[in-house]
Amino acid sequence: MSTVPVAPHPVVPGPGSPASGKAGPAQAPDPAVGPPTVTDPALVRRAVKAAALGNAMEWFDFGVYSYIAVTLGKVFFPSGNPTAQLLSTFGAFAAAFLVRPLGGMVFGPLGDRVGRQKVLALTMIMMAAGTFAIGLIPSYAAIGVGAPILLLAARLVQGFSTGGEYVGASTFIAEYAPDKRRGFLGSWLEFGTLAGYIGGAGLVTLMTALLSTDDLLSWGWRIPFLIAGPMGVIGLYLRMRLEETPAFAAEVAKAETERPKVPLREMVTGQWRALLLCVGLVLVFNVTDYMLLSYMPSYLTGELGYDATHGLVVVLGVMVLMMIVQPFAGALTDRVGRRPVIAAGCAGFLALSVPALLLIRDGSLLAVAVGMGALGMLLVCFTAAMPSALPALFPTRVRYGSLSIGFNVSVSLFGGTTPLVVTALIGVTGDVMMPAYYMMAAAVVGGFAVWRMAESAGRPLPGSAPSLEPGTQAEQV
Repeated sequence: MSTVPVAPHPVVPGPGSPASGKAGPAQAPDPAVGPPTVTDPALVRRAVKAAALGNAMEWFDFGVYSYIAVTLGKVFFPSGNPTAQLLSTFGAFAAAFLVRPLGGMVFGPLGDRVGRQKVLALTMIMMAAGTFAIGLIPSYAAIGVGAPILLLAARLVQGFSTGGEYVGASTFIAEYAPDKRRGFLGSWLEFGTLAGYIGGAGLVTLMTALLSTDDLLSWGWRIPFLIAGPMGVIGLYLRMRLEETPAFAAEVAKAETERPKVPLREMVTGQWRALLLCVGLVLVFNVTDYMLLSYMPSYLTGELGYDATHGLVVVLGVMVLMMIVQPFAGALTDRVGRRPVIAAGCAGFLALSVPALLLIRDGSLLAVAVGMGALGMLLVCFTAAMPSALPALFPTRVRYGSLSIGFNVSVSLFGGTTPLVVTALIGVTGDVMMPAYYMMAAAVVGGFAVWRMAESAGRPLPGSAPSLEPGTQAEQV
């Protein structure tokens, strides 16, 4: 293990103590978690890259599938009705969300038993295989009804693996990162999300511009999915080179058996308060995320009659802006704390959702860009803070399992359903401002959750020894 033990010293309460509610220096350990460890910067960088690449690959597929949906409908569901084709295609896409909690319930406890690194390698293989397989499926014209069945099967494999991917990656980075830089390093996970989505959507846009409709239908649509093969091999190589996290290795060392055994009951009933906080935080995170990045392009074209190409360019531009700000916002959470940053995001969505949507409804390119940009900057408050805040809700022994359950249940119930629910609400009420009201409601739930959560910036993860940067142990213990 590439860590160096440091002898514990007495703890003197200060600005980082739990009673203060403020971020501060990491605290010296109690005997139950052992002495602090000093991180290996090179190993930490490799861990961040390997984790972020898997997340980028997940959202690369998301971007590709979203923006090539019309073509996929013609290839796999040739009913002659464009609406039916599109609904069928997105039905196969939505099916992945149904199995995501199941994946979380399998991979989460497995990650707490056999290790984070092994499970992340497995989810990478499954994600790459599922995406690559889509590129190999014959068309409906070639094999008939077998084509959409195979597409659905590949999507279910992707969704199942995703249930363990994001939570595992955030846990992996959190447990490798030094306490005082966990926010900055964790923010690169969502940087990978944005990069993957931009890469997928941008590639489809480029292909649509360069290829004829016939070429796109006959073979061009396969290219983005086949790219997942080499990406998966690279990601798997990076993950297989990593050692297990120091926190999990210490947990194994304490266990009487070869691997720690954690009952499912302990992950749920034993952590019910943290699970409720997790669900609330993930709700506001994912409702606003899916609203901005998934629903808004459809809102611009379907509700406002906006040109589809310009709408895509605006969304991609907002994501590029978010990528630029992301690491700086992550570093800010290390300085001021996760709670103030998340609270600012909740307050911002509560106060600015209606004005931002009114700007978007103005229709001019400048107004749409400003409104979308404002929502994007508020979303950064969550993308920068959540990868480090969520793992800190749970102790090491059940971190992967409990977080997987809470995260994936919340995503499936609230995040992935956001476009469908908002569209239905607009249809029932006739109120095109419904997206703003929905984000405001999510902000209220998130605000309550952040009010109840404890600050974790600059402190050891629960159940883990302090994690220090080289050369700083003398001043932190």
